[in-house]
Amino acid sequence: MRSQLAAQPETVGGVAPGPFASFVRFVVCGGGVGVVASGAVALLAGAMPWVVANAVITLASTVLCTELHALFTFGTGKRAGWRRHWQSAGSAGAAYAVTSLAVFGLHAVQAAPGVLTEQLVYLGASGAAGVGRFLVLRMFVFAAGRGVAPVLVAPVAITTGRAPLVLVAGA
Repeated sequence: MRSQLAAQPETVGGVAPGPFASFVRFVVCGGGVGVVASGAVALLAGAMPWVVANAVITLASTVLCTELHALFTFGTGKRAGWRRHWQSAGSAGAAYAVTSLAVFGLHAVQAAPGVLTEQLVYLGASGAAGVGRFLVLRMFVFAAGRGVAPVLVAPVAITTGRAPLVLVAGA
């Protein structure tokens, strides 16, 4: 019986991008989501307290960004998983504190800042927190397996009396 599996081995895994490429990807993914999140916080803050709106958007954007960072930014080739989500949540908690303190500080020195001023302060604090987050994610959360060479995987089919048994052998 002829195997219906691919005749060519496929590459699984790969070498993670370097620090500069990872940072550019981090800025594109995290920055893009951050800009959208900034607008979402402003919209939600009209319906609820700003701190609650920031917490809700921070949670949603952290889950999304963790997946993007696992798949694209740091090149793991697989979804983040619970452990990485929790680790990333820790760095996001620190980012939440930084953005909240920045906006609270703005409100302490200016009783009724305009939306543009509030957004500039929020985005500035998000940028500073983002650099710290990148370092934590790159050095700790997504550091495992960095620099591992790709593995070639070749399917092998063994025919028995009833049904073929398929094994995958790595080189």
